[in-house]
Amino acid sequence: MTMMMLISGGSIVNAEAVWDHVTMADRELAFKAGDVIKVLDASNKDWWWGQIDEEEGWFPASFVRVEPHPPQPQTKQVFYINPIATPRFQNTTSKLWVNQEDGGAEPAEGTSEVQNGHLDPTNDCLCLGSPLQNRDQMRANVINEIMSTERHYIKHLKDICEGYLRQCRKRVDMFNDDQLKVIFGNIEDIYRFQMGFVRDLEKQYNTEEPHLSEIGPCFLEHQDGFWIYSEYCNNHLDACMELSKLMRDGRYQHFFEACRLLQQMIDIAIDGFLLTPVQKICKYPLQLAELLKYTAQEHSDYRYVAAALAVMRNVTQQINERKRRLENIDKIAQWQASVLDWEGDDILDRSSELIYTGELSWIYQPYGRSQQRVFFLFDHQLVLCKKDLIRRDILYYKGRIDMDRYEVRDAIDGRDDDFNVSVKNAFKLCNRDSEEIHIFLAKKPEEKIRWLRAFHEERKMVQEDEKIGFEISEYQKRQAAMTVRKVTKQKGVNRCTPPSYPPPQDPISGGQYEVTEDMAQGEVFEFSQSKRGQAPFWQNFSRLAPFKK
Repeated sequence: MTMMMLISGGSIVNAEAVWDHVTMADRELAFKAGDVIKVLDASNKDWWWGQIDEEEGWFPASFVRVEPHPPQPQTKQVFYINPIATPRFQNTTSKLWVNQEDGGAEPAEGTSEVQNGHLDPTNDCLCLGSPLQNRDQMRANVINEIMSTERHYIKHLKDICEGYLRQCRKRVDMFNDDQLKVIFGNIEDIYRFQMGFVRDLEKQYNTEEPHLSEIGPCFLEHQDGFWIYSEYCNNHLDACMELSKLMRDGRYQHFFEACRLLQQMIDIAIDGFLLTPVQKICKYPLQLAELLKYTAQEHSDYRYVAAALAVMRNVTQQINERKRRLENIDKIAQWQASVLDWEGDDILDRSSELIYTGELSWIYQPYGRSQQRVFFLFDHQLVLCKKDLIRRDILYYKGRIDMDRYEVRDAIDGRDDDFNVSVKNAFKLCNRDSEEIHIFLAKKPEEKIRWLRAFHEERKMVQEDEKIGFEISEYQKRQAAMTVRKVTKQKGVNRCTPPSYPPPQDPISGGQYEVTEDMAQGEVFEFSQSKRGQAPFWQNFSRLAPFKK
């Protein structure tokens, strides 16, 4: 609001580009990082109208920074946007994700200005601060803008696949298959998907009366296809790192520039083009929210647009969540390096998330005696560790349980028939292919319920990952291993000195725990509590678990 007051008062407001902006519509303003844009309209928090030289257009507000410039005598006051230096991928996506959740209020009837902007019918572009038009015209403008951006986006994808990737494949002396996979990810899959999506949009587009177009069903019919963006977004940071390494060699700079000129692309570097799919998937909820705002409830497309908005918000939320998981794999690798006597595969070979952790008493059927262990539940596996008798902050690896082969069963308080022992606060893991059974004893009923819920969350996570094909690439695993070696070398840490981590949170009050319908809520058996206090080992690593205790 302060920005608009300054502009309305005649002050000049200049914004400095934090990174490149590749346009996806006719009236968007392209620029490079470092360019200065004169801000002409900032009434919309997401998209501003600006000018560079003689060219005007829309640009995302999250791509620039502004700070006040001291007023000069006999001149208009000038303002510059002040940056917050954060990595390109994180800044772009996170701001867009936050903005997606902000739904503007419906403008009051008779309002002379639209708070969240609308589209100018003369140029098919989002306009800010213009007089409110009738709902049908506003809806037509939003539809036109969606169609326009989709067509331009297809052009950008084609340029990347044919202008860059195809040419790179011809130069086997400069690129190997692994490098191209890291740099371009699954861009060709995205290109094929988007062409099918746009074809269906065109069929639903009413050229004579755009406001009658019913495009909501197109998003719903293709909702599963949008999950391919998860792989691309998760890979994007690695792509930027690989490109940065290659660009240190002048040959690659000249090669990519030659590709751009040959394909007659706009003057934006290759990393700017590779950012467009990340921008695009984040832009869908913004466009659908705008479309819903100008769609009457009696319109045949209303319920489909509302459902499409929920779907696309969920897609971007899940992409954000999986990106967070990838950011934590370095910590998981570092934790494994701190556990002594590790055997078998690395955690990251199958898992990417710590779901829950805590101490339990454990009885394995052949032996029938209780052992106190520390358990770490990841997706696909449960890792067992033992604390050192003297140094309680040191853990020894004692095995793991493949959660894909086991099912969780509640244990009723009292005499257990399988183990012939009395149990309390207990649950079991039973092998689906054999008679192997493990029984676990929690300290309190609340802790048992937490574990049951955590196991349920683990299965849910595995199913969702399988649905969208989420996995950690070999490149990302190697990067995590390199990071662990670098941190270990810098800090002088050896395998005998694990990082410091806090204990699980105190049990929450009664009534906050629920067990899913497929889990009978029985009483659980006794946990043999150590007289020693909690070691500080758990503190940081347990914070990685997204599961609410």
